[in-house]
Amino acid sequence: MNIFRLIGDMSHVAAILLLLLKIWHTKSASGISGKTQILFTIVYITRYLDVFFNFVSVYNTVMKILFVSASCGTVFLIYAKFRPTYDHTKDTFRMEFALIPCLLVALVFNYHFDFLEIMWAFSIYLEALAIMPQLLMVSKTGEAENITSHYLFALGSYRALYIVNWIYRYYTEGVFDRFAVFAGIIQTILYVDFFWLYFTKVMKGKKLQVLPMNP
Repeated sequence: MNIFRLIGDMSHVAAILLLLLKIWHTKSASGISGKTQILFTIVYITRYLDVFFNFVSVYNTVMKILFVSASCGTVFLIYAKFRPTYDHTKDTFRMEFALIPCLLVALVFNYHFDFLEIMWAFSIYLEALAIMPQLLMVSKTGEAENITSHYLFALGSYRALYIVNWIYRYYTEGVFDRFAVFAGIIQTILYVDFFWLYFTKVMKGKKLQVLPMNP
C-alpha cells in the first residue's frame, strides 16, 4: 500500500464519520440524499461479497466491514430513526437511471465473466454515479450545510487521491486497472464544480450556495 491510497482511505473514512456525526448530532437527515446513501450501500455490498472467503489483510477486511456496516447504518438513520426529517421531495433522482446502465456496462466490460467479477465491475461503475442524487439535491435546494459540504469534499478527495494512487502504481508496479481508472475519472469530474465552490466559499467561512434549479 502506498501513501496516496492510505490518505485516500482515511479521507473516505472521514467522509463517512462526518456524515454520521452530522445526522446523529443534529438528529436530522435534512439536506442528505437517502438515495445516494442507498447507492453507496449497494456499491459496498456488491464489491465486498468476497469478504468472508478472500482474505487479503486485516486492514483490508476491517475497511470492507466498516464501509458496509456504516453505509447500512446511515440508510437506517435516514429512512427509519430520523425519517420525519428526511426531505424526500428534494431527493428526486431516479436510481434506476444509474443502476440499470451500470449493470449493463458491467456485463460487457469486466475482466472475467463470473458473478463476483461482474458485481465488482458493477460496483466500480455505480460508485462513479452514486453521488449524483446528493449533488442534484444540493442544486435543488440551492445550498448545503457546512458539515455536508465537508462530507462531500472528503468524499471527492478520496476519489481524487485514488487517481494519484493509480498513477503511482502504474509507474512503480506496472499495474493499470483501466475500468477503475475510467470510473474514477468520471466520478472526480462530477465533483469539479463542487470543489470550486468549496474552495471559494466554504474555505472562506461562507455557506455553500448555488443557484437553485427551477422546480
